[in-house]
Amino acid sequence: MADTLKPRDARDVEEAVRFALGNGTPLEVVGRGSKRAIGRPGQTDLTLDLSDLSGVTLYEPDELILSAKAGTPIAEIEALLASRHQELAFEPADYGPLLGGAAGEGTIGGVIATNLSGPRRIKAGAARDHFLGVHGVTGRGDSIKSGGRVVKNVTGYDLCKVLAGSWGTLAAMTEVTVKVLPKAETEASIVVHGLDDAQAARAMAAALGSPFDVSGAAHLPDHVTSHFGVLPDARAATVLRLEGFAPSVAHRSEALSTLMKPYGERAVLTQAQSQALWRDIRDVRPFAAGDNAARPLWRVSVTPGEAHKVAAAITPAAQMVYDWGGGLIWSAMPFADEPDSAAIRGAVAAAGGHATLIRAAAAVRASAEVFEPQAPGLAALGKRIKDSFDPKGVLNPGRMYAGV
Repeated sequence: MADTLKPRDARDVEEAVRFALGNGTPLEVVGRGSKRAIGRPGQTDLTLDLSDLSGVTLYEPDELILSAKAGTPIAEIEALLASRHQELAFEPADYGPLLGGAAGEGTIGGVIATNLSGPRRIKAGAARDHFLGVHGVTGRGDSIKSGGRVVKNVTGYDLCKVLAGSWGTLAAMTEVTVKVLPKAETEASIVVHGLDDAQAARAMAAALGSPFDVSGAAHLPDHVTSHFGVLPDARAATVLRLEGFAPSVAHRSEALSTLMKPYGERAVLTQAQSQALWRDIRDVRPFAAGDNAARPLWRVSVTPGEAHKVAAAITPAAQMVYDWGGGLIWSAMPFADEPDSAAIRGAVAAAGGHATLIRAAAAVRASAEVFEPQAPGLAALGKRIKDSFDPKGVLNPGRMYAGV
């Protein structure tokens, strides 16, 4: 079992990285470990546990700015924001239960490092789009600071954009600053029942192309609807979310329901029902329960209109959930020890998308390409960036790609 370093502050993080450099000991960088099982298995003997770097250091509700230490739980931040009727607009998912862990363990640093975003990405963007500033320590043992507390603060190299989605391979972040936004007064969801995947793709495209400001569009085939308690029956459900002021939501719900009339039977979910449903869609609840929890799980990004074709090309035995209007497919494969990478990669390559193996046994992740294979030019660029930040490969070596 790997030894653990648990720094109390940013200076301790710097000393820990320099210690690892001096001893030639690679570090596994973690927050509270909720996403530890994503990526290639680490080949490290030392863990840098950032969970004690916790707490909100700045919150200016009027300026829509929040700074927090990297190990601060997302749940704590969301509770604070909710007290002022604000939110993280990119709607970060809680992957804990999906990966066999507890709920509510994700941290703000982990969310930024993995560039998480939930169903609202189609409207609000991903985590990196709300990431304003960072303090951290590179693999050289150097402390860095980038960005600030305003949106337009970039002059030259934007480290925030580089670090978002780098999975801890470039720097150990110690504090981050993010943009927050007002929370909608209310929400409602239109459910269209009984559509097949191709029909659902057309319905979601029509909704997203309408003037009704849809903030969530998902399709739940009939083999997963039983996992969503607020849905009335086992038929496939195509779900469209509207958020905003109550009069506006009421007006747009009626108009959107009329627009969806040619596609099939419709129902309207109340605010409480809508919130519960979208929380389960965000956290991919169908694949975190029962027998489905053992299935290898892929996260596939494609052009929304191609999603049903990609799904059909994978395997009929896979189970699917479609989010982002079809642009995101969650695909649970039928056998616990076989992710069927060839089928996934082939279908995605034909459609011009990319896929990440989110969940599989460690032995499977060690032998399969977990992240989308890179073209030679892109791989060379990634290697140069890694060498710039972490030339000795101290931070999360091989987490994303072998040798990087």
